[in-house]
Formats: sequence, structure tokens, C-alpha cells
Amino acid sequence: MAPFDRNHWHGLTEIATIAHKVLEIENVDGLIDTFNEKKIPGAMDTTTIQQKELFDSALANLSLLISFLSNKVKIRESRILNLKNFLSVNLRKAVMSEPKREKDIQDLIEQLLIGREMIKGLDYDRERGRVKVSAKEVIPDFIFPKYDLALEVKFTKDSLKTKEIIDQINADIISYSKIYKNILFLIYDFGTIRDEDEFKNDIDNKENILVTIIKH
Repeated sequence: MAPFDRNHWHGLTEIATIAHKVLEIENVDGLIDTFNEKKIPGAMDTTTIQQKELFDSALANLSLLISFLSNKVKIRESRILNLKNFLSVNLRKAVMSEPKREKDIQDLIEQLLIGREMIKGLDYDRERGRVKVSAKEVIPDFIFPKYDLALEVKFTKDSLKTKEIIDQINADIISYSKIYKNILFLIYDFGTIRDEDEFKNDIDNKENILVTIIKH
């Protein structure tokens, strides 16, 4: 059996480093074994069999870690989609009088989130999570840290405003993507968006960007 070369040992220490980085942000206690790369013996201090056992063990743990993170991503995507559908179905029902501005819609969204037993400051926050862009700062209407999600509300009553919203959305995508992996745009429309599919086409098809239009 040929001894492992430098690439194998470099790969082993890289696996250990990846595991430690994940441990900083995720609780994987009991799921994987971790390796202290500083204490991993060198190629000259171990037999070929010991080298292979170390590498195979690290590789097996890396496979578990990849599976764990993949499931986390799928769960997050599912929860974001559930949130989008929840707001799409329930927001219009919550409107008791004609909203006059975006803040009215934001207030209704927060009431729905509270009704869903989501806790401000833990599950979501409002007008927090500043993103610095050049010399200015922008703030999402809502953020959901557990979902790595920013939610931005738009309000349109005329066709001119609708055209402006498209420009605003494209600017928001550039800004918020610096911090948040996922962005959801909720547009409350008074009938100015005639073709929803055409409106969403160039936006909703982008990776991790969702758009929902609520008709008054």
C-alpha cells in the first residue's frame, strides 16, 4: 500500500478545519467526530495503515456533515416557502379597511406573524438588519435570521409606481444580497399589475428571490 502524499494530508486538515467552522454556527454535538488538526500526526510519524484509518474516518464524518447541512438547507427553503404561502393566503383576509401606505401593510404582516406565535427579536425583527451600500444604509422591512431571509413590502396604486417598484426591487436585490441569502418581496397591489407572470418573470426566477403579489 503506497503512503499518502501531501495532498491527502492537506485534505485531512482541510476536513478538520471545515468541521470546526461549522461547529461555530451549528450544534452538531453527537452527530460527528471532530479532529484537532494541530494534533494530527504527520506522515512520517504514522504507518500507512494509520494514515488511511485517519483519512477514512475524517471522510466519513465529512459525508455526515454534508448530509446534515443539505437537510438544513432543504428545511430552510421549505419554511421560507411556507411563510410566503401563509402571507399570500392570509394577508388580504386581515385587511379590514383600505390601507393608505406601506406601513399599514407592514403592521398587518406583523400582526399575522404574532398570531403565528413568532417572537419579535427571535423569530423575526422589523426594520432592523442594516445593510451598508456605498455611502448609505438600507434597512429591510422584516428580517428572519433563522431563515437568512429579508422581507421587503411594496405598495402600488398607480401604473407609474408599479414601474418604479421594479427598479426598487432590482436595487434591493443588489443591496440585501450582501447580507441575506434569501429575499421575499410582497407587493400589495390595487389593480395596477395586470399580468402577474410578466411582472414576476425576471425577478421570481432568480435564485433565492421570491415575489408574491396580493390583490386588494
